[in-house]
Amino acid sequence: MATKKSGGLGRGLGSILPDIDLDAAQGKTVTASISTIPVNKITANPFQPRKEFDEEALDELAQSITQQGVISPITVRRMPDGTYQLIAGERRLRASQKAGLEEIPAYIRVATDSQMMEMALVENIQRENLNAMEVAFAYKALIEECRLTHDQLSEKVGKNRSTITNYLRLLNLPAETQLALSSDQISMAHARALASVEDTALHLEILHAIIERHLSVHQTEQLVKSAHPASPKPAQRRNELPSTHTAARDTLKKYLQSTVEIKRTQRGKGTLTICFNSDKDFDRIIKLLNIND
Repeated sequence: MATKKSGGLGRGLGSILPDIDLDAAQGKTVTASISTIPVNKITANPFQPRKEFDEEALDELAQSITQQGVISPITVRRMPDGTYQLIAGERRLRASQKAGLEEIPAYIRVATDSQMMEMALVENIQRENLNAMEVAFAYKALIEECRLTHDQLSEKVGKNRSTITNYLRLLNLPAETQLALSSDQISMAHARALASVEDTALHLEILHAIIERHLSVHQTEQLVKSAHPASPKPAQRRNELPSTHTAARDTLKKYLQSTVEIKRTQRGKGTLTICFNSDKDFDRIIKLLNIND
């Protein structure tokens, strides 16, 4: 099903799911009482952030469902053709199919595409064990498709804004690093350390070292630090003397046969220093300057 953006965003998961009668809703977003619906009438959720499912975990859940049934209902929305589109609970639906169930308990809700995406992503982020990249893509989808600000998203998913920002930064990593993070070859802490390495070749070199040598996060941070030596502080630029001052200094040096130094600030204040080697040399300079005359 193609995604159709709605004209406006719902007021959040709690406010778009009030407990009122479904048939009286007339197109409003509602929650119905639990119903049992045919499994073969449920279609997949196009907004599901999880792309991979652990088959072993699904088999274990299917066994549990065979013995105890589906304890927590899935969430669906009713479609115009009489089918149901999954909003949340794909693991439970897949496990129920594995267990051979023909019907499954479900909450039936009415929602726009935008509201459905919001419900599906928020519920998955809060309840499912998504990997870091899946969470990052889910956050991006909520921000872009549901038109949420970072503050609104922080409130909806119950995470600090800084946490959300850290996840979104993962989307700027090279594809190979994202894949390593998705497959648990590296942790999010490793990825955050790598994010500061902008040179792609160096970045991937460090990534391979992490995987091949099983580097800890601390070792990774040290490796990144060593790859970025602290830049030396730029030497303070000395104030250049005006040409009139340098000419006068050179004339004095030649006339007095002594070292002469001039220091001057940008505002024009300064000092004139004439060096002498002995008292006799001092007297010589004084005579040349005619100070005692």
